[in-house]
Amino acid sequence: MTPSIPSLPLDGGGSIPQIGLGTWPLDDAEVEKAIIAAAELGYRHVDTAVKYGNEVGVGRGLTRSGLARDDWFVTTKLDGTYQGEDRAVGGLDDSLARLGLDYVDLLLIHWPLPKRDQYVSTWETFIRLREAGKARAIGVSNFKPAHIDRLIAETGVTPAVNQIQLSPAIPRREQRAYDSEHGIVTESWSPIGGTGDLLAEPVLARLADKHGRTPGQIVLRWHVQNGLVAIPKSRDPERMAQNLAVFDFELDADDLSALDTLDKGPDAGVDSDRSGH
Repeated sequence: MTPSIPSLPLDGGGSIPQIGLGTWPLDDAEVEKAIIAAAELGYRHVDTAVKYGNEVGVGRGLTRSGLARDDWFVTTKLDGTYQGEDRAVGGLDDSLARLGLDYVDLLLIHWPLPKRDQYVSTWETFIRLREAGKARAIGVSNFKPAHIDRLIAETGVTPAVNQIQLSPAIPRREQRAYDSEHGIVTESWSPIGGTGDLLAEPVLARLADKHGRTPGQIVLRWHVQNGLVAIPKSRDPERMAQNLAVFDFELDADDLSALDTLDKGPDAGVDSDRSGH
């Protein structure tokens, strides 16, 4: 019996499953096998990007999963190569060809690259791509509040999703509060890592023992209870199954307070002004 994965509503319509399969840094062959295994376990959400170089394999995995297109929620991301001057039009067309799809469920600007100052014009192109039906929803990745403020002010359209590096070690409370206030779903990349060996922390060992779970499951449950979407990456079917088995227990207030002690501070993690995952 496959688990039922809750979804969060997206501004503008549709919904996104709270747990998905991250695919970086898997190559085409690896990701094809991973998606087939994930589909059998109950995954219906997969995240890729042009930068990952594995969209062909993702597409093959989706086809070989045997599931209908509407059963899948597929995200891809366009990087700096596709910013400005409507480059995103050809970029998405190429992604769709590699994926073997007519549309993606979510299209993201992979990072703002503010020094180039092209993310607003790129967002305008994304809006047109959504209107054309090539992307059901549009959003951003690695954007800070100031970047999103500008998108909203200059286009009137708010991103449906902001995908950022986020974990108990990098909780980004201010960004999450901003996203929530604006109706933006916060999605976590590197949800169980990002600052050394998070899973080796004694706090997680204690909570895992308390709940009869793995440290990774404790971390993913933290994401779920905080209303986040998480996309842990794995090629191991056993680990994939563990990552889905987080909807039948709950962390209490003491647990959540204990996890707060893992915060490494505001300077931890990737600087979205300079790079992205």
